[in-house]
Amino acid sequence: MSQEIATRQVEIEVGDSGPMTAYVARPDDHRTRPVVLVGSELWGLTEEVRAMVREVAALGYVAIAPDVYHRSGTEGASGMEETDANRRRGFEMIGQLTRHGVTADFDTALKYARVEANGGPKAGVLGFSLGGHIAFFVMSRLGLSAAALYYPGWLPVAGTALSRPEPLLDACAQDLADGGGRVLLFWAELDHVIDAEQRQRIDEGLTAAGANYESIVYPGAKHAFFFPGREMFDKAAAEDSWARVRDLFAAELTD
Repeated sequence: MSQEIATRQVEIEVGDSGPMTAYVARPDDHRTRPVVLVGSELWGLTEEVRAMVREVAALGYVAIAPDVYHRSGTEGASGMEETDANRRRGFEMIGQLTRHGVTADFDTALKYARVEANGGPKAGVLGFSLGGHIAFFVMSRLGLSAAALYYPGWLPVAGTALSRPEPLLDACAQDLADGGGRVLLFWAELDHVIDAEQRQRIDEGLTAAGANYESIVYPGAKHAFFFPGREMFDKAAAEDSWARVRDLFAAELTD
């Protein structure tokens, strides 16, 4: 019989920024378990993201996804429908993110998971698209042991999300390498956001920094290939990448 999963939506105080919504899941037992932080896509804490938090918990971890938009509005807390209007709104809120704020959000989420959900000292991060971009940054700041980054945009180019004033690749690659954690990056060959030239620049930057990373490109796949029910869903890429995520966390987060 599979382990029951306990879930809850919580409001966590983040310094003087007020409450931040987060979705938390873990096996319904009293064991101390490693923590996995989850970074969501542009659309916030959608049911897809919540399902992923539960899936991570089912692997034996305390999983938590914070709403990084909480300083800008309430839309991210329940997730936004994928419409053109919400895409525009999402990019407005992305433009208001700061490195300081995101560090505070994920550090607070990590502390909550450890204190209130019996999370252990080892922790990793998982992120998709915008969440992958954020997870790359968080990995460089919070001393995490592992990161699984799905098609993280805007790493080698300035101007969007946390790649301000300079690209995150330039700002964080050395810190990420110095932290010693292991990183997996999953790319889509036909990604309209991240082309081959950008992927090459990311590989070159991480290699030069001495990062412990692996970059996997899925032939024929498109951006956002992971989640079922979407036109761009690629079953083979999703299954292979998820098997690698399971192995990564099992190797780096468990004793």
